[in-house]
Amino acid sequence: MRITNNMLGAQLLMNLNRNAQQMNNTQTQLATGRKINKPSDDPVGITYSLRYRAELSSNEQYQKNVDSAVSWLEFNDTVLNQAGNVVQRLRELTVQATTGTNPQTALDSINEEVKQLKEQLIDISNSKLNGKYIFNGETYDVKPYDFPSNADGTLDTTNAASVVTDQGKINFIVGESVQLPINVSGNEVFGTATEQDNLFVIMNTVMQALQDGDQKELSNQLDIMDSRMGKILSIRSEIGAKTNRVDLMMGRLDDLGINLTDLQAKVEDADIAELSLKSKIQENIYNASLSVGAKIISPSLVDFLR
Repeated sequence: MRITNNMLGAQLLMNLNRNAQQMNNTQTQLATGRKINKPSDDPVGITYSLRYRAELSSNEQYQKNVDSAVSWLEFNDTVLNQAGNVVQRLRELTVQATTGTNPQTALDSINEEVKQLKEQLIDISNSKLNGKYIFNGETYDVKPYDFPSNADGTLDTTNAASVVTDQGKINFIVGESVQLPINVSGNEVFGTATEQDNLFVIMNTVMQALQDGDQKELSNQLDIMDSRMGKILSIRSEIGAKTNRVDLMMGRLDDLGINLTDLQAKVEDADIAELSLKSKIQENIYNASLSVGAKIISPSLVDFLR
């Protein structure tokens, strides 16, 4: 087979282009800091890379859900603490009123404070977080304890016992196939129509007993208040347990995020030191190819006829 100058030139250009392409790929990886810049760079590695990216994206969403769950649980605990303070103050006033030495004027003064406690309790029962009523389950856009006003401007809680709040659970997805209910219904906290220790009923009964000077009824209400206080503390204990679990989930998700990021880096990130050395070698090879090519292409028929 006769080797012509055209064949030598074509072979030389092909080799030069291949060396230039390899040098360009290496320099691209150095510039981006990534060894996978397009699927063809590593078809197997790109599948792992996409999988890690999807898992990292899910993990970030779980972390956002956990942050929201913590906010909701902490707000619930704060509101329940406020409700407990109202019950505790109501009990103190009731004990003060049952001493038997208070004239009716003193009972009326206590009654005025109880009225204010009732107003405070209504505000607590309609607490909102980010525009959502926390004690009305899945219908968080509806005010749970919406009472009419009396002529004196106070709220009429005569039918408070009949209020039914939504029992639906608001579940936050805080992990793979892990759902955590984070809400408490108003009826769980303040009582239902069938419960004797409905907090609004207690308020109304105490106010009526103070107005009538009924010492016996006031004494009877103390045990009922203790019953409701125990239920509120039980709910707070459950919320505390959920908060601890969410804190553990947060730590787990943080560790998982670090592991996934490390795995992604091993697949995608370039070894800068290795690439720098490789780039220098390829640059030398390319320059040598140009030098050798100049010697191969320069001779022609004219050179031999001189």
